[in-house]
Amino acid sequence: MATTRRTVLITGASSGLGAEMARQLAAKGHDLALCARRAEKLESLRAEIAASHPERRVEVRVLDVNDDDQVFEVFRAFKNDFGSIDRIIINAGLGKGAPLGTGRWDANRETAMTNFVAALAQSEAAMEIFREQNAGHFVMISSMSAMRGMPKAMTTYAATKAGVASIAEGLRFELYGKPIKVTVLYPGYIASEMNEGVSARTPLMVSTEKGVRAMVDAIEKEKDSACVPALPWAPMSKVMKHAPIPVLKKLM
Repeated sequence: MATTRRTVLITGASSGLGAEMARQLAAKGHDLALCARRAEKLESLRAEIAASHPERRVEVRVLDVNDDDQVFEVFRAFKNDFGSIDRIIINAGLGKGAPLGTGRWDANRETAMTNFVAALAQSEAAMEIFREQNAGHFVMISSMSAMRGMPKAMTTYAATKAGVASIAEGLRFELYGKPIKVTVLYPGYIASEMNEGVSARTPLMVSTEKGVRAMVDAIEKEKDSACVPALPWAPMSKVMKHAPIPVLKKLM
């Protein structure tokens, strides 16, 4: 079955999961609006996609998602570029953090502001476009860590990922039966810049390409929600939600 050509906006698109989503979505026939902080990486990605898929249209803009005004400006500018935006993937984020009370409020605050407050701004900007169009596909990238409060350096990160999942779920509830679709993805361990330090310590890590293939498949199917890759993370989600803490501590 042929893929319907769509215009897809991706934040945090200069590297990691965002860049690989751009590559795979371009290969599936979609045009792209890509934004991130690093202009040179965006331009390099655009050139790479142009070489592989010259028929694709790719527009890029620099965006610091912590600049609220810039979020709205960039989203609206992409809308003007293409005339409409069919899908927006809220992907930008970071993984800093420290156990609470250990003197690293700066790192935990930065994670909270980038992963939750900035995601809220992106959600506002995305829904402004979709409400005007009365159509669109809203995609929030959460994390398996959203399934349960996490210890130590993961505490704030996990809380932000639970928060953004709740934003998406609230929108899905509101928009049920309407032409605006909502997907929330819960990636497990997928290799990326953000988790380079983790990759050597877990046998569950999958390559960026394989992990993103599972993400893109769920996005293309417009699933309400998905743990990706499904194995082992779909069954693991049940364990993470319901296992007693002594059991969970042995698994983590």
